[in-house]
Amino acid sequence: MTRFRSALAPLAIALAGLTAVPQPVWAAPPKPAPSAAPQEQPATAASECAPTVAGATTNARLTTLFTAYGNDNSRLDDWTGADGTYSLELPGGKDLWIFSDTFLGQVNPDGSRPPVVEEGGTTVFLNNTFAVERDGRLSTIHDGTAEKPTAVMPPRDEDHWFWAGDATLAGGVVEVTYQEYERFGDGAWDWRWHRNVVARFAPGRLDEPISVHDLPSGHGVSWASATLKDGGYTYVYGVEDLGSPKYMHVARVKGQSLLGRWEYLKADGTWSPDEADSARVMSGVANEYSVSKVRSGYVLITHDTTEALNPNIVAYSSCSPAGPFTGKQHVYTTPETKGDVFTYNAHAHPDVDGDGLVISYNVNSFVNTDHYRDVSIYRPRFLDVTFE
Repeated sequence: MTRFRSALAPLAIALAGLTAVPQPVWAAPPKPAPSAAPQEQPATAASECAPTVAGATTNARLTTLFTAYGNDNSRLDDWTGADGTYSLELPGGKDLWIFSDTFLGQVNPDGSRPPVVEEGGTTVFLNNTFAVERDGRLSTIHDGTAEKPTAVMPPRDEDHWFWAGDATLAGGVVEVTYQEYERFGDGAWDWRWHRNVVARFAPGRLDEPISVHDLPSGHGVSWASATLKDGGYTYVYGVEDLGSPKYMHVARVKGQSLLGRWEYLKADGTWSPDEADSARVMSGVANEYSVSKVRSGYVLITHDTTEALNPNIVAYSSCSPAGPFTGKQHVYTTPETKGDVFTYNAHAHPDVDGDGLVISYNVNSFVNTDHYRDVSIYRPRFLDVTFE
């Protein structure tokens, strides 16, 4: 069984909310849900800061850009599809696109791709890559060589791998959050989340990290869902993934770097230096979501995971970057969701130009051969969300 089958497909099922991810090695018992969400503002005040979603339309520029680039066979060690889809504005007018599981190789004239190398084909499958966009042109970044590409965030061995989270820029250094997963048996479900790390990259040398540092990992929260700089702090948003439900958690670090002193939002709205005090802010978020400043408020964008395989992207609002997030609004229903194909992990790209707030979501299939049959299935979709 290849890494493509044993790693990508189970993650997709977990993200879709069908079943619980196998419990991580710390095996901590679930925390009792708080009687109320943490309060940093009066609940009645949220409406004062809550922009109303006016609509969502396809972002034609990004859709065209990634379609044309993915189908271009001028290089055979570059991007043809991926999920994850985070972004970060780099110095000098460039955008960094951060991907998790990624296909590299060629696209056939009929819109299919060859099978992965492990199955006798020519397509390379890596667990994480970058792409850099400048002046409307994309280029793929991986480690290794063109003949033998490797992930930018290398695993320690064949039984471990990293999936990417959100990123931030600290003193000119790119800091990308990653989740490390590990295999502990031969079965399709014999894998589990292991820890959170942050990898630091030089903007001019993105094919390998300068250094890798442990992040808090002791209480079952993956601190990689989203980041936000606001009010002298870098907020870090995480998910406690019990399959269904999934709970939002909030931490923050003073300044720009994630290597600073962390503190965690408690149920009473105060902050604690102890990760064990981190409260469940709300349920219904996906593993990847976003919190963005919109006008005078903060907008949470997420796939709605209150139902399995939910095609709906929703928004919540707050007057504080730490919530509470209220006023659930429908943003978009993904048209790709049908049969074996599903969508997941919608989140915003506030630094990317668009007609409103740019968001992306991922598309996948429960049938692995669909990824060979139709390259468009395993590519992000992009939307412009406008507000009244």
